[in-house]
Amino acid sequence: MRRKRILTAVLALAAGLLAGSPHALAADATPRATAAAESYTWKNARIDGGGFVPGIVFNRKEKNLAYARTDIGGAYRWQESTRTWTPLLDSVGWADWGHTGVVSLASDAADPNKVYAAVGTYTNSWDPTNGAVLRSGDRGASWQKTDLPFKLGGNMPGRGMGERLAVDPNKNSVLYLGAPSGKGLWRSTDSGVTWSQVTAFPNVGTYVQDPSDTSGYASDNQGIVWVTFDESTGTSGTATKTIYVGVADKDNAVYRSTDAGATWSRLAGQPTGYLAHKGVLDTVNGYLYIAYSDKGGPYDGGKGRLMRYATATGTWTDISPVAEADTYYGFSGLTVDRQKPGTVMATAYSSWWPDTQIFRSTDSGGTWTKAWDYTSYPNRANRFTMDVSSSPWLTWGANPSPPEQTPKLGWMTEALEIDPFNSARMMYGTGATIYGTENLTNWDSGSQFTVKPMVQGLEETAVNDLASPPTGAPLLSALGDVGGFRHTDLTKVPSMMFTSPNFTTTTSLDFAETTPNTVVRVGNLDSGPHVAFSTDNGANWFAGTDPSGVSGGGTVAAAADGSRFVWSPAGTGVQYTTGFGTSWQASSGIPSGAVVESDRVDPKTFYGFKSGKFYVSSDGGATFTASSATGLPSGDSVRFKALPGTKGDVWLAGGASDGAYGLWHSTDSGATFTKLSNVEQADTIGFGKAATGASYQTLYTSAKISGVRGIFRSTDKGVTWTRINDDAHQWGWTGAAITGDPRVYGRVYVSTNGQGVVYGDTSDTSGGGSGDGGGGTDPTPTGACAVTYTITNQWSGGFQADVKLANTGTGAWSGWSLNWAFPNGQTVSQLWNADYTQSGAAVTAKNVTWNANVAAGASVSFGFTGSWTGTNAKPTAFKLGDQSCTAG
Repeated sequence: MRRKRILTAVLALAAGLLAGSPHALAADATPRATAAAESYTWKNARIDGGGFVPGIVFNRKEKNLAYARTDIGGAYRWQESTRTWTPLLDSVGWADWGHTGVVSLASDAADPNKVYAAVGTYTNSWDPTNGAVLRSGDRGASWQKTDLPFKLGGNMPGRGMGERLAVDPNKNSVLYLGAPSGKGLWRSTDSGVTWSQVTAFPNVGTYVQDPSDTSGYASDNQGIVWVTFDESTGTSGTATKTIYVGVADKDNAVYRSTDAGATWSRLAGQPTGYLAHKGVLDTVNGYLYIAYSDKGGPYDGGKGRLMRYATATGTWTDISPVAEADTYYGFSGLTVDRQKPGTVMATAYSSWWPDTQIFRSTDSGGTWTKAWDYTSYPNRANRFTMDVSSSPWLTWGANPSPPEQTPKLGWMTEALEIDPFNSARMMYGTGATIYGTENLTNWDSGSQFTVKPMVQGLEETAVNDLASPPTGAPLLSALGDVGGFRHTDLTKVPSMMFTSPNFTTTTSLDFAETTPNTVVRVGNLDSGPHVAFSTDNGANWFAGTDPSGVSGGGTVAAAADGSRFVWSPAGTGVQYTTGFGTSWQASSGIPSGAVVESDRVDPKTFYGFKSGKFYVSSDGGATFTASSATGLPSGDSVRFKALPGTKGDVWLAGGASDGAYGLWHSTDSGATFTKLSNVEQADTIGFGKAATGASYQTLYTSAKISGVRGIFRSTDKGVTWTRINDDAHQWGWTGAAITGDPRVYGRVYVSTNGQGVVYGDTSDTSGGGSGDGGGGTDPTPTGACAVTYTITNQWSGGFQADVKLANTGTGAWSGWSLNWAFPNGQTVSQLWNADYTQSGAAVTAKNVTWNANVAAGASVSFGFTGSWTGTNAKPTAFKLGDQSCTAG
């Protein structure tokens, strides 16, 4: 997959927005804005994967405990019972958006409840905040954070090397972190709370991908890239003596300490001319295996070697499965079967064509076999079969010629791990998914093993645009790297991304408001058209014709009746066409690079915005006239939309903290705008079904209101706003797109920059919009209160639960206090969205300020983590004061 970046306009915005001290990251942080009286349930529209997974980490002590890290989409924990991944960093907030990039993960073998994440997305100016180390004592259900005095690069070159973060297996209060940018090696002796540089370490790294890159992206020193402990050189409670460290230096790639990190020396006799991507130690046989490449990856790498170092004798052996002269790739993915340590596997991570390659040895690298071989070129014999029925889009709708196949075994395969408790299970990351097999040992018996996606729950797409038409599919998306999807069912993986053509990234899409079967999308493609059309609501597509000079997608707008289109592509000026883009004409009166949208009623009215000016066309995009409206944001970090059903009703969001910033409304086609005084900052605007009794569609925005960043809803035309997400559900940067659903009251679709399309549904099924100006009637009461207690996750000694408390009476609550007793002596560790006390088995959870008021028929939710021994039965009796609640 290609490198994912936030759009230029966003980066400019982020530079203004995200300065200052980041707030603490914790799952139990109390939101600081008025929350909806009804609760919201948040899920992902299922795509399953979609981006690069550079790291997979299994715990070496506890079976089935595994984690995955992504370059921009957070971290995940494997849930064995459901065969899914649970997201762990949804709580990352707007100001810390870069902390959704995870450069390394470490799972504590001494205490499996502990997990650590080194986070930060870019080391250059694109990310305004420094990196951090997150630490968790409940497997990532909640986190504490230590900010670092330097940046980390989860989405930088070299991000597939590692792991850079490691826990001492003998003394787990000791951790090491390899830093980029010449910052060296760092150590913590208090379980990640504080960190200091290991000044005795002699080499901060020298390798940069491209010294001439003035952006600082490819010209950053990739630094210290992995840390590996030799657990056989220590005893429990005593720091491990021997530690190996990989450095991004082609002449001095591996260092060792034999005195618990006090002194370090270059490992004698090591090969030169390569970077050591991975260092994996087999302590049973006394071998350190190292995967080398001539480049840092994850895309590049033209030569590579695999080496074995005998820790007792210092002997180096070249165990490369093919001759160096025959490699056109580097090695990176590297793993040892802990059940059978002589079994080693590695990947040719940078073999893009015809496919990646996986190598396997059962004699410590003495001999190797391949996942596939040529029979007679171009024909291949595979040791594996591919089953992508759960994610059929992984074929990309392609029909390649041999020796290429679809789906591919993978590309960018830098993460490769054999389950330390199960020799038959292996997982590996690619540029688009996690693949795995559970009959790996078939490889050795000569029969085929089956490779399937093992990625459900891990959503890693960057969202550029969203649309929810009034008929047809409820959701159309424009995504980075995988183009976009048409979701007819949000709970199921679509069969295919948009094809004919397949854009690498779709930058914008639109549908005709009164004929929503007509859809247009634009995007980026190395060679081929940059615009496509559909006449069946996005199910099938055909390519349009580019006007001269187009180099990228830009933004596009469809007339209300689908009769014409206006396109503002990269590389040339704004264009318009009638029909389906067989020929385009230049629009006049509007600058290149303007954002364009259409009026949702008048098919000849289009709008544009560029550098503080709003533009209007009343002749189908042929000519635009600058509006006299003033006071709009001067920059280009702006998104705007016209309201369906009302001509000339336009909402505009955007700006930057050093100038005009907020939400504006026009009812005269942009001739004048009024700024909403109750919205401090806003970055998106979208519309959804009106609340019962409301005369205006529901508004949704990603905004800062009353000092709080969040996702907000208004059912009264922006007079009042309610925050509908909470601090546990923030998803970093959500500024690209938002839309409500025109058919389902309360449903909102939210863009993320790496965590896919998130959608929220309200528990207020009446559509009343309680607490934010909506109408509606109370449901028929059936009692005073009802409680739903759900255990959402459970592991050895710990669990996580959600509690939903519903007001089933006839009157509103102005405060609440819920009591229950644990049947098996469970203990609450952390509780969020409520205050609590516990005495013995008895627990009392009370409202906090923002969720005290609960209307009749509405509900409130809170969650907690806890500990248990023996049995973890659910409480069966709940009381609201003296009133018993129905338990479910």
